[in-house]
Amino acid sequence: MSAELRISGIVRESIVDGPGMRFVVFCQGCPHRCEGCHNPQTHDFEGGNMCSTDRLLEEIRKDPILKGVTFSGGEPFCQPKEFCELADGILDMGMDIIVYSGYTFEELLKLGEDNPYITELLKKCDILIDGRFELEKRSLALPFRGSTNQRIIDLKKSMLEGKAIEKELK
Repeated sequence: MSAELRISGIVRESIVDGPGMRFVVFCQGCPHRCEGCHNPQTHDFEGGNMCSTDRLLEEIRKDPILKGVTFSGGEPFCQPKEFCELADGILDMGMDIIVYSGYTFEELLKLGEDNPYITELLKKCDILIDGRFELEKRSLALPFRGSTNQRIIDLKKSMLEGKAIEKELK
């Protein structure tokens, strides 16, 4: 049975949400509400629309030029079980997964102690772009990030070592 995600929307082909051509799922609902957020319409947990993971996977399969899928928001880790199901289907297609979060990697590890789906989602994704957007640290020169405090984390290495291992993306 397909899980239902509350999403704000999708972008079928993006080159600004990670390397290569990417399908982007913008989830709905965010507890961080960062000042200057690029997607303030995603903050309301009651907004957006419900969409099945099967429908999203169907849309992703239609595009043969996609390199991967990006989970953005809102805050994907507020719906970790549903994003885990979506991630399974994406991985079956041989694509990579990038996830954005206002939580830091360390905060997510701690949250995963109470919610195993958070840990599972970290394990299924390849890259985490972590940290809240900080308006006073905003930079247009950063690839795939909005503020200098945000990190690009190699999740495969980080989960093995239990600490954040940063990575360059171009």
